[in-house]
Amino acid sequence: MPQNEDRKKVPKDFYFLKIVGEGSFSTVYLALEAESKKEYAIKVLKKRQIIRENKMEYVNREKKSLLKLGGSKYFVHLYATFQDSEHLYFVLSYARNGELLNHLIRHKSFCLEWVEFYAAELLLALEYMKSKHIIHRDLKPENILFDRNWHILVTDFGSSKIIGEDDTVQQPNDSNNCRRRKNSFVGTAQYVSPEVLHGEKPSYSADLWAFGCIIYQMIVGQTPFRAGSEYLIFQKITNLDYEFPEGFDETARDLVEKLIVIVPENRLGANDSTSYSSIREHSFFKNTNWDDLGPAPALSDGCDKDKDNFVIPNGLEPGLSDEILAQLHLNMLSFPSEPEVVMHEPPVRKKSEPKRRLTDLTQEEIEERLKLQKDDEYSSFVDGNLILKRGILEKKKGTFGFARKRMFLLTFGPHLYYVDPSTMTLKGEVPFSEDMKTEAKNFKVFYVHTPNRIYYLEDPTGYALEWCKAIDEVVTHYFPKKN
Repeated sequence: MPQNEDRKKVPKDFYFLKIVGEGSFSTVYLALEAESKKEYAIKVLKKRQIIRENKMEYVNREKKSLLKLGGSKYFVHLYATFQDSEHLYFVLSYARNGELLNHLIRHKSFCLEWVEFYAAELLLALEYMKSKHIIHRDLKPENILFDRNWHILVTDFGSSKIIGEDDTVQQPNDSNNCRRRKNSFVGTAQYVSPEVLHGEKPSYSADLWAFGCIIYQMIVGQTPFRAGSEYLIFQKITNLDYEFPEGFDETARDLVEKLIVIVPENRLGANDSTSYSSIREHSFFKNTNWDDLGPAPALSDGCDKDKDNFVIPNGLEPGLSDEILAQLHLNMLSFPSEPEVVMHEPPVRKKSEPKRRLTDLTQEEIEERLKLQKDDEYSSFVDGNLILKRGILEKKKGTFGFARKRMFLLTFGPHLYYVDPSTMTLKGEVPFSEDMKTEAKNFKVFYVHTPNRIYYLEDPTGYALEWCKAIDEVVTHYFPKKN
């Protein structure tokens, strides 16, 4: 699908199959081109919202950057753009194997061979970006995708900077520095470099800092700078306050320490006459053949749900009409397939077997579990309370809102905390009260009703009913008369 073809594409040139991502002013769909049946990810942006929130600059940045990077296989490719009266459409590469972050959460951490391979691919991507005078400025595992063969595709260039264009970053001596810095802040807290925090002019070294943080996270499973709030994370970044866990590979440690450096010019690769040659020559990459990295490691267990070609459902018309859009949103709330339902059915309980609730624990049992919990990576978020149930849920703002992955922690107290697993920061707590109610919509989606708010949650593994049961048992334990 050449970008400069004579006829502009229109929505009816594609079959929209499902929603694969949602943002504050855009939705990404898996789509098949009607003529070729080739798969694409189509990012649909709402014009009215872009104008209202003054986001046109971000949209233009992304388009310009993607067009410049079209010659490299390590980036999501922009095949076409078009528009109608209400929306802008970006036709992009479809990344069949999802985000790096999801696989890090699933595997906890990567072996060094995997880290070496993906760090090498990411370095080649950084070299190409630099050759095109582009700084990404928001490199993080969520913005690194995998294609069908498990090679990386860097995405999300809305925050990018093309060197030579007018710099929009505020300088630190601005008379209204605090407010302006907040408005012009670019990046994600756990990966942002110190110079960006201080409002200095952006440079390629900002991406080298993020590169070091990502290598650390692939090895450890957590970001190097972790704290309970963004302010505390910024303090740690400014003070270079992070630690290497016991057993961290010494060669990898040397590389990370040379990338996560306060002064941008002192980062490894920052002053190379040939872009990042000193990073290539680091002993961490001693086994890397830079002319041919070889096949990528397969991070799956062999059960890729999108392994086969996609099929257009019977009766589905091309285009994105209101009816199709409504159906796609409803499909997000659909019941899982029959085998999945059977797999998630609870075991049959013998009549003689007593029914025990989640909260039916003796004091001895509680104390013993609290001792074991001390070594848990999430224990610092629960104020010494015993964790009764945990799991990754997708938290939405409203039924069709943007979904964010959160680790939910149900504890005695009672408490229901939620933590960002990628940054290991506490994001909030669902307040308990005697009027708290759960509502299961199906095996995946459930709501938690509180007096002042409804929490829209989805368990991608299909255990929504168990979450409702667990929360209800804790409510009953603390408010027995009401319930």
